[in-house]
Amino acid sequence: MRLRFQRRALQQIDRALGHIAAQSPQGAAKVEARLTALIAVVRDHAHIGARTSMPGVRRIFLTPYPYHIDYFVGDDEVVVQRFRHAARKPLSGMGGP
Repeated sequence: MRLRFQRRALQQIDRALGHIAAQSPQGAAKVEARLTALIAVVRDHAHIGARTSMPGVRRIFLTPYPYHIDYFVGDDEVVVQRFRHAARKPLSGMGGP
């Protein structure tokens, strides 16, 4: 499947990695490596994430890090919509934390 990121998701990833890097550049590199690996899995196995209450939207956790990715599965593409810290207040309609 084709993979695409919404601009908002890229901004959220950039902010999160910047925040982590300010504390620990090594930590940011580890989170980025895990994110890259997980995105590759999602691209190849789009339905691996848990369903949310939004049609076509799934969520996968960036274990062992406290982040999750919300993504939309279309017929021929996966669209990464959000990258959020798991402790943040859930979005309405997105099926909880």
